Amino acid sequence: MTPETVTVVLPLPPAVLSQNARGHWHARAAASSKCRRLAQQAVESQQVQGWQQATVAAAFFHRIERRRDFLNSMAMLKPYIDGAVVDTGLLPDDDSEHLSPLPPSFGVDKATPRVELRFTRTK
Repeated sequence: MTPETVTVVLPLPPAVLSQNARGHWHARAAASSKCRRLAQQAVESQQVQGWQQATVAAAFFHRIERRRDFLNSMAMLKPYIDGAVVDTGLLPDDDSEHLSPLPPSFGVDKATPRVELRFTRTK
């Protein structure tokens, strides 16, 4: 039986993936590739069978408390979601027919900054 929820814990996305970041395209591509690989490994380790539809909720934990741009934060997760969903086959695609994002939450964890992605099977 396949679980109804999969949670993966990953490092915060690197700043180079921010929509506001400036820099060489190669640095962004390398960071994106690494994030995809990390997410893929995290989901594959849970041995989940393919789903048809799911929601994804992101919980960000930063070292310091301050206001966060939630749209930019969600955009920085694109490589993680591609790795977790597309590369593993968790869902047929990461389009709006198969994956629905939920609003992110933000917390503080000085010792272990991270992002937790919780995929919940729907239908």
